[in-house]
Amino acid sequence: MRLALYQPDIAPNVGTMLRLGACLGIPVDIIEPCGFPFGARDLKRAVMDYAAAADVTRHISWQEYSTNRPSGRLILLTTRAEATYTDFMFEDSDILLLGRESAGVPENVHQAADHRLCIPMAPNMRSINVALSAAMVLGEALRQTGHFSTFLPSVETTEQL
Repeated sequence: MRLALYQPDIAPNVGTMLRLGACLGIPVDIIEPCGFPFGARDLKRAVMDYAAAADVTRHISWQEYSTNRPSGRLILLTTRAEATYTDFMFEDSDILLLGRESAGVPENVHQAADHRLCIPMAPNMRSINVALSAAMVLGEALRQTGHFSTFLPSVETTEQL
């Protein structure tokens, strides 16, 4: 499982998603250009001291990412989807792609996705913050694929407590 961020434009959201990836053992791909300098103070504030633990790969463009991305289904999270993430069956090798906070992804990126999913929301709401969306969908994907069980203490450790 991976997170891929398409041309993110809000540094604190990227920092939050890098911290999420570090804490859950999930690699994060950044597809540039970013809408801020990558070492921005706001990014560092959000990622805190988790930056060293984050597995981050930066890609200079969508073209470069498309050519070199890891294998797996590309799952785009978008408000334009009809299928919901709660009804989707995730796989271990899925890549969750999130678009720019200000504009989502362009049509060619939208069409490149293997699947498009949305988060059900109350009527007349535009969208949920991209970092929160990543956490919601990634959490469900990791639950379905049994990823969280790798973090549970063994029976022997539990009995010692």
